[in-house]
Amino acid sequence: QVQLVESGGGLVQAGGSLRLSCAASGSRFSGMTMAWYRQAPGKQRALVATIATGGSTVYAGSVKGRFTISRDNAKNTVYLQMNSLKPEDTAVYYCNAALGLYSVWGQGTQVTVSS
Repeated sequence: QVQLVESGGGLVQAGGSLRLSCAASGSRFSGMTMAWYRQAPGKQRALVATIATGGSTVYAGSVKGRFTISRDNAKNTVYLQMNSLKPEDTAVYYCNAALGLYSVWGQGTQVTVSS
């Protein structure tokens, strides 16, 4: 079983930066596609970015050029560097790990961007 623990959320002013981390337990991390999702109040959970085992990345259009996803397989950790934050980035951010039909979520971390 893989367990995910997110950290790094908080309150930041518009234009600021935050780096989220997601630490995974277990030995399957390097073989898993990792992703960050977010869910704003009253909205559905939406994909922010993914990173495959080989390092290829995909971003939502709303964050492209501002957010960067990366992974460190030696540390079983995936990161989300968020720059030029906007109030509309305010949400609970969730880490996801997937391998075939297996998918696991972290507990989420709150990001609040003030205007």
